[in-house]
Amino acid sequence: MGTTNAGTKEPLALLKEALQGGITHFQLREKGNGALTGDALVEFAANCKSLCGEYGVPMFINDDVELACTIEADGIHIGQDDMSCDEVRKRIGASMALGVSVHSVKEANEALTCGATYLGMGPVFGTRTKSDAKPPAGVAEIIKVKTQYPNVPVIGIGGIEPGNSEIVWRAGVSGIAVISSIAQAEDVAEQIERFKQSIPGRRVG
Repeated sequence: MGTTNAGTKEPLALLKEALQGGITHFQLREKGNGALTGDALVEFAANCKSLCGEYGVPMFINDDVELACTIEADGIHIGQDDMSCDEVRKRIGASMALGVSVHSVKEANEALTCGATYLGMGPVFGTRTKSDAKPPAGVAEIIKVKTQYPNVPVIGIGGIEPGNSEIVWRAGVSGIAVISSIAQAEDVAEQIERFKQSIPGRRVG
């Protein structure tokens, strides 16, 4: 999430709620009208990283390689239209995780060849967050990529909610990326629990 996704909540307070609720990774995606820039963005990102550190949760930066290096983030996530992944890998060194958004086996192959640690795939469903998102792709391409690269972590992205997340887990993803469904939830911890209950084989009670 970014500050513009927090609605009426204070962004760091929302992040803390999500961390307490049990998210396993956090990605700062600071975009759109009213997004932080310059020193304010660096300060906010550093505060997010510090808060994530208290909960032992890795923090990723979306697109902004400079920011990821400045705050020594745990990872960076880039899209197909951003800096090329081999260029990013050179900039961030060998130890920082690198995620790349892909939409096919061909793009997955290219990303892995130049050093991607994991792949993001979507939008699985229609998304409220990205105005320029591609049409929903379902899980067919995820299944193809997982068949070709069974050991590579794939993260499902786009319009995922507790009611539709089971099909994404069943496609073989290692995780799901969510903004609106958690950021706009009345009870953040309860919403995260719903997502966890949707993981096949992990239902409780």
